[in-house]
Amino acid sequence: MSTVTTPAPAVPIRSAGAGTRLWGLIAEFDNPAQIVAAAERVRDAGYALWDCHTPFPVHGLDAAMGIRRTILPVLVFMAGLTGATLALALQVFTNGTSLSIWALVWVTGYPFLISGKPLWSIPAFIPVMFELTVLFSAMTTAGGMFLLNGLPRLFHPLFTNRRFLRATDDRFFISIDARDPNFLRSRTEALLKSLGARTVEAVEE
Repeated sequence: MSTVTTPAPAVPIRSAGAGTRLWGLIAEFDNPAQIVAAAERVRDAGYALWDCHTPFPVHGLDAAMGIRRTILPVLVFMAGLTGATLALALQVFTNGTSLSIWALVWVTGYPFLISGKPLWSIPAFIPVMFELTVLFSAMTTAGGMFLLNGLPRLFHPLFTNRRFLRATDDRFFISIDARDPNFLRSRTEALLKSLGARTVEAVEE
């Protein structure tokens, strides 16, 4: 059995010149064990604007990075509850026989008796409540995912780095944003090199 080393893609590296500024640093690692150990060190160093990039899911990496639970499940629950409540209120309102509400007009509604069911019947309201609950939850899930992830974003400075293209092949990377409060180029670069990184490079934007 032989091992084939994949060469780096022939993509030119954009040189830093006038009008470019430092986006951050990127460190390259060879295997999952190295990046998990490195992520724990970066987390303990107190960095906030950093990320790990791997060609496949790495078990234990989320815990090593100290990733906290997202607020998205709470938002989805509240959206679903809003949908169910809105559906119930709408059906109660439209089935009202002589309902006087905050509106300036007298509201009668549509008091149709169907199959002997009462005008206000929770079991009869369930299908519409279910549909609106699912609709509101699904829309909040999709919209919240995009907003919380900062999407859509059609370009990222990391894509200008030739080595980073192997993040979808056989390399593991840690990137640290220069906007991080703890970022000091010399100190951050020394930290990444001390983690056993194969290379540490600056990324311009």
